[in-house]
Amino acid sequence: MKTPSPDRHAADFLEVCPDPLRYDGQTNDPAESAGMIAALVQPNARVLDVGCGTGSISKIIVETTGAQLTGIEPDPQRVAVARSRGINALQGFFDAKTIENLGKFDVVVFADVLEHLPDPATALRLAHHVLKPDGAVVASIPNIAHWSVRLDLLCGRFDYQPYGIMDATHLRWFTEKSVRALFETTGYQIESLRHTAGVLLPVYYEHFLWRYFRPRRCRNPLIRLLTKAMPRLFGCQHVIRASQK
Repeated sequence: MKTPSPDRHAADFLEVCPDPLRYDGQTNDPAESAGMIAALVQPNARVLDVGCGTGSISKIIVETTGAQLTGIEPDPQRVAVARSRGINALQGFFDAKTIENLGKFDVVVFADVLEHLPDPATALRLAHHVLKPDGAVVASIPNIAHWSVRLDLLCGRFDYQPYGIMDATHLRWFTEKSVRALFETTGYQIESLRHTAGVLLPVYYEHFLWRYFRPRRCRNPLIRLLTKAMPRLFGCQHVIRASQK
């Protein structure tokens, strides 16, 4: 069932409904999702940003690459913020009717979107219809094999959170292996797969293991080093660029 905001589905899993603007304020950090996504978009590309949210990442893509960008977002509050940033944001869902008259794009972006969909494979197949023959999908997807989730499972916990890897609005969960399988079975060839550090994850502020690394100047370099050394364990998100087969 479609509602004005997918976040409403999470209300019963949390004490309060998630803040619709909780992922606003992305920065162009090369070790995090917005910076990585922008780096995978070629200059002056025509971009469709599916689930553009508040336009926080959209704006970074435009400013970094000179892209001509169109966004699609179902939540009216997020659409309003995106438009206030100068983003051409359409309110609606990514479906055949919405994309009917949009034309062809060089890149389709799914920035932390596919995990919110009951059928992400259908969305990736639909993207073929708006991509140019040499077009590509760029996506970020949370890593359910992150050490913090593994530790919680070991302790018998699988608790939904207002945001982050365990965001209560997530419907699908991915490891690197299942991400590769998703793209390959929907007609894509992965060109690049990297992992974000996720230095702002709540666990790095709350968990006792990180108590001795509170100063950001000590904690962040260590997290990034561990992510580079063991990306499947310390990577917060998989960031993919995949071309059409």
